[in-house]
Amino acid sequence: MSILKRAHTWEISDSENESDVKLDHSDQDANSSRSAACRSSAEPTDEVKNPERRRRRRTREELQEDTERRKAYREKKREEKEKLKEQKLREQQKRKEAAEKLNLLKPENFIKSLTVRIHTGLLQDAGCDMLLETLDGLALMNRIEDKSLHNSIRWTRKALHATEQADKNGVVEEDQVLMVISQNEFNDMVTSHKKDTDQMALIGEVKEEAESLLQHLSEYLKRMAGKVVTILVTGQHQRGGSWDEDDPHLYHENLEAEELLVHLQLCWNVAVYFMFGWEEVTDHVIAVTKALSKRPYKVLCGDPELGFCMDGSWSGGARVERDGRGLAQVWTRQIQQLKRVSVPTAKSVSTAYPSPSLLMQAYEDLPSEEERRKLLADLTVGSGAKERRVGPDVSGRIYRLLTSQNPQLLLD
Repeated sequence: MSILKRAHTWEISDSENESDVKLDHSDQDANSSRSAACRSSAEPTDEVKNPERRRRRRTREELQEDTERRKAYREKKREEKEKLKEQKLREQQKRKEAAEKLNLLKPENFIKSLTVRIHTGLLQDAGCDMLLETLDGLALMNRIEDKSLHNSIRWTRKALHATEQADKNGVVEEDQVLMVISQNEFNDMVTSHKKDTDQMALIGEVKEEAESLLQHLSEYLKRMAGKVVTILVTGQHQRGGSWDEDDPHLYHENLEAEELLVHLQLCWNVAVYFMFGWEEVTDHVIAVTKALSKRPYKVLCGDPELGFCMDGSWSGGARVERDGRGLAQVWTRQIQQLKRVSVPTAKSVSTAYPSPSLLMQAYEDLPSEEERRKLLADLTVGSGAKERRVGPDVSGRIYRLLTSQNPQLLLD
C-alpha cells in the first residue's frame, strides 16, 4: 500500500512545465495568425470600399486634349526659337549694314560717289581741259551741264538716308559752288557794281537792264538759299601791297575792286580768290572735292568744337600727391609730349630713369657728347615679337630737350 501510494505521488519537474508552456504559446500564435488571415480575407480593402481611389482610365477626349496641349507647347517653343533666330539675324544684318555704311563714309570710298558738275561756259576756256584731264586721272566722276550758275562748278552725290533732301533720282547737291571767271569778267562785275552804287541801289537789287555775271550771281543766291559761292578769278594781275598813287586811274580801279570784294563778303557771303591760271584752279577744285569727301565721316565721328581738346584719360593732367605719388606719371607724360614718341617708348625711358635728375646724372657721367645722345637708343620697348629699341632719333631729341640752352631750338 505504501508502494502504490508512492507511485501516485510523483511530481512533474520544472523542465517539463517549461516545455509545455512553450508549446502552448506556439499553438496560440499559430491560431492567432490563422484567424487574422481569415479576417483579412473576409474583410474588403480600401480600394474595394472606395472605387474612386483606384487609377481611373482617361477618356479619349482627355487624351486628345493632353495631346493638343503638348503639341501647342512644342509649337510655342518652336516659335520662340524661330523668333530668337530671326532677332539674331536682324541684329547681324544691322551690324553688317552699319559696317557697310561706315565703310562707305570713309573718305577714300565716299569720294567715288561725288560727281563734279562743270558748266558748259567753262569749256570755252582752253585751260578747262587741264581740269577735265586731272579729274579723269584721279578717277573722279564729272559731268558737263548748262542748267546751273554761269561758269560754275558744283558737286552732287547719292543720298545716304531718307531724311536728306534729294531729288527724284536720289541725288543730293552739296552747298559748295565755285564760279570761275577771267580778269576781264571780274572788271565787268566791278563796273556793274559801280553803276549800281552810283544809282544808290543795294547790291542785291541790280537794276541794270543788260545781263551781267553780277546779276546771274544775285538771282542764283536768291533762288538757291544756303549755297556757299566762291569766285575764282584767273589771269595775271597784281593785288595787295602798295598802290601807285601817282596813277589816279589805277588807284580808283583798285579801290572800286576792294569795295566790290567787301560788299560780296558782307552782303552775300561770297569769297573771291585771285589765281594766275587753271593749274591753281584745278588744285582748288581737287582740294574742295577731298574736303567734301571727308565731311560725312567727320560728322559721324562727332568732332568736338575744339579739335585739339581730346577726350580720354591720357589727355588729362597727372595728379601728384603730397607724398610724391604721381611724379613718375608726370615724367612719363613729359617724354610722351615729344613728336613720334609713343606711350610704350615713354614708359621704357621713365622705367630706366625714374626721374629727370637721374637721367641728367647719367648724362654727366658720360665723357663724350656722342655717347650722351645715344644713351637711350638701346633701351627695349615692348616685348615678344614686337620688341624694338628706342632708337637714336628719340634718344637725341630727349637729350636736346633736357640739355639745350636755346629756347628756339627745333628738336626735330
